[in-house]
Amino acid sequence: MHIASSQPLPLGAPFTEAPLNDLAVIIRSDTPLVTVESNEETTIVQLVRRLGQKFQLKAYRWTVTEGLQAFEPTDQPLKSVVKSQEVLNHIRTEAEYSLFVLLDFHPFLQDAMHVRQLKDIALSYQRHHCTVVLVGCALAVPVELQPFTARFDLPLPTQDELRGIVVDVAAEWGARHNNRNVQTTDKVLDQLVRNLAGLTATDARRLAFKAINDDGAILESTIPEVTRAKYELLGRDGVLAFEYDTAKFSEVGGMRRLRHWIEVRRDFFHGNTKVELDPPRGVLLLGVQGCGKSLAAKAVAGILGVPLLRLDFGVLYNKYYGETERNLRKALETAELMSPCVLWIDEIEKGVAVQTDDDGLSRRVLGAFLTWMAERKKPVFIVATANDIMRLPPELVRKGRFDEIFFVDLPSAENRRDIFQIHFRKRSLKEGAFDCDDLIAASDGFSGAEIEQAIVSAMYSAHAQSRPLTHADLLNELRQTRPLSVVMAEQVAATRDWAASRTVPCD
Repeated sequence: MHIASSQPLPLGAPFTEAPLNDLAVIIRSDTPLVTVESNEETTIVQLVRRLGQKFQLKAYRWTVTEGLQAFEPTDQPLKSVVKSQEVLNHIRTEAEYSLFVLLDFHPFLQDAMHVRQLKDIALSYQRHHCTVVLVGCALAVPVELQPFTARFDLPLPTQDELRGIVVDVAAEWGARHNNRNVQTTDKVLDQLVRNLAGLTATDARRLAFKAINDDGAILESTIPEVTRAKYELLGRDGVLAFEYDTAKFSEVGGMRRLRHWIEVRRDFFHGNTKVELDPPRGVLLLGVQGCGKSLAAKAVAGILGVPLLRLDFGVLYNKYYGETERNLRKALETAELMSPCVLWIDEIEKGVAVQTDDDGLSRRVLGAFLTWMAERKKPVFIVATANDIMRLPPELVRKGRFDEIFFVDLPSAENRRDIFQIHFRKRSLKEGAFDCDDLIAASDGFSGAEIEQAIVSAMYSAHAQSRPLTHADLLNELRQTRPLSVVMAEQVAATRDWAASRTVPCD
């Protein structure tokens, strides 16, 4: 497929018409102050200018570098108005029936003088009818101004608008390269548009340019890079982590039933089937520590072919009241913007276990998370892992929260063989140099992590003696190791007994 560079889609009018009407409603409601958190300055300024024309109001733009500038030459102020206090004083004492858009004004909201001036403007609205639109990347409205302030959210581009942005960028690229056409296919173009969902028009245009600029083609191999760049734009708060390297189930010993369960549901998750069934929502992986739950989460993302995001509850919690819940909501919103994706919540019991001495914080976090699980509309597949089922609240593990609860047990003899073979290949060790039957017998009761650590320790010992690893080295290391199933035999046995009749085995 070629994207014709001579026929870019018209972006301006369709993209601004809906937000124009929304902002018009706010202004007509006689609201003196409007806040807009956005990096789309050009679009906001255009909206204010068009509304000034529509309502026959004077319209102005202010920045700390250029001062106050009227959109119409006949409306220019009689004297220079540059400083922040000057522009607020001008609005309060000299302006009438006007709109003002003040860009990057958020730092001044920390100053008591500016707050008082804005309040004076709001209180005198009925005399001068001036509306002030404050624009910034993050606007914390002081309590004193909240009764006079309305928030305006610029809607994100639709799928059709995102496609138009890609076509527009392709047209610009073609115009700079002797009217060449950008090479792509319908399938890859659709993938790119889906991956741009959740971004502002400016960010979507930037990533589309990045995808096209190098070689004038939109290839399937460029999509992961776009996804990573999108996460960098959306996930700056650090609560969510983007896992760049997902795994394959060929790197996981066993878990055949879990693998089959995911593969059967893959097309339903992506909506690639005409059968009307609810898309899969997620699984809870319980099990003995070190048996591969985290690796399984990565492999699920690999099978589904989507990005893997990890929610870190340790970063989520904040000492300030309300900030933890806000962090959770923001993280879940980001996950939906990154959809389709897998959201991996490692050791979920540490984040949602209800405490009795935290002023209800853990209850609020659990409630917010359960509400999102029940109401989310976007394809976000949850893989939650837990080591201690007893710490999980009943509301989370009841039927319907997760599609299935799988138990990851200590690996069987067959699975231990697979694990040894995987690590031999990973470390370029010749499998024929080892007696696998011996190793399998010696590793009875070992988790996958413990088998890996035994191999690593044996390799260190061999390297210290300047010789290659031998079967005797590895066998000796296994015999000297006391696995968790021995060290904490009672707890491990209790977990396995509990799961035997309550969960689905991964194998």
